[in-house]
Amino acid sequence: MDFQPNLEQTLRDLQAGHLSVEDALEQINGVKELGYAAIDTDRQRRNGFPEVIFGEGKTVEQMEGIMQFLLQKELPILATRVSLQKGEALSQLFPNGHYYPEARCFVLNSKKEEVDAEHYIAVVTAGTSDVPVAEEAAVTAETFGHAVHRIYDVGVAGIHRLFRRLDEIQKASVVIVIAGMEGALVSVVGGLVDVPVIAVPTSIGYGSNLQGLTTLMSMLTSCASGVTVVNIDNGFGAAYSACMINRLNHNRKENE
Repeated sequence: MDFQPNLEQTLRDLQAGHLSVEDALEQINGVKELGYAAIDTDRQRRNGFPEVIFGEGKTVEQMEGIMQFLLQKELPILATRVSLQKGEALSQLFPNGHYYPEARCFVLNSKKEEVDAEHYIAVVTAGTSDVPVAEEAAVTAETFGHAVHRIYDVGVAGIHRLFRRLDEIQKASVVIVIAGMEGALVSVVGGLVDVPVIAVPTSIGYGSNLQGLTTLMSMLTSCASGVTVVNIDNGFGAAYSACMINRLNHNRKENE
């Protein structure tokens, strides 16, 4: 992979007057300095996905400034962990955006309409209490143009619910399994599919769950092969990895 921007083209654009000196330096350095943030402007070319805004700890004004810059690049913009108050404020500032309160995500320029319906990501939860983390995963994947099938509340306490949706899960390109409590669902699903499974432990459970640590350890010691585990409540991280896997499947199909 070429980690350097196209310097020759940048210099030609500068010479032709298509770029300012400031814009040329930004392209060469791959960073836009805003004072409170240093935006990675080269991430889309380098990683295939643009930079994502983590909303916790940022003010509305800071997120607005970052989004105003990213809008110029005409790329999908995703802000995660955005509170309801901040989401409502951003909706006023960006009427074309959409705030997803359950996912706590704010989205602009979504690629949701560009999905390949055949290669989809199955987002599976053990219980309804896990849905907020699942929605963060689902919204993330949809923002970057991936089809998502939501399969919620199919935990092992009523395992017949899982079997009713098993065919749909098995046809997915990649499966994200989200569970709290003891996290048993991931091992069950991992033993029933022939595609990668990304497990997300949640902080849902009684006292000995230890805010998700018990679930995390259970998933890390799963006896099912092909299971990868992300951090507690990290729906975004699971979706990001799932998108990379799904994109490989899509590219393979196009090259056949």
